[in-house]
Amino acid sequence: MSRTPEGKVKDAVTKLLRELGAYYFFPATHGFGRSGVPDIVVCISGKFVGIECKAGKNKPTALQEREMDAIRSAGGTAVVVATADTTELRAALLSIVEG
Repeated sequence: MSRTPEGKVKDAVTKLLRELGAYYFFPATHGFGRSGVPDIVVCISGKFVGIECKAGKNKPTALQEREMDAIRSAGGTAVVVATADTTELRAALLSIVEG
């Protein structure tokens, strides 16, 4: 089965997170979940990171932006990744680790 463009981004991000030894999960957004939460919740080197995956020129919704702002206000990091090229994400995560 062919992956969606966003699925390919998520695959690339999770591959990188495994390489870096990060803890991560995909939160449930239905039932008792919370809408707008980033696609991937990460803990790396004791730091909280939310990663919203998009494909191409797609942008986060207003609700997703609000949740990412809340993460930043609480001292965490929230990023949007819109490509399967994880070079920039790797650099950002490594700078968090080196802190």
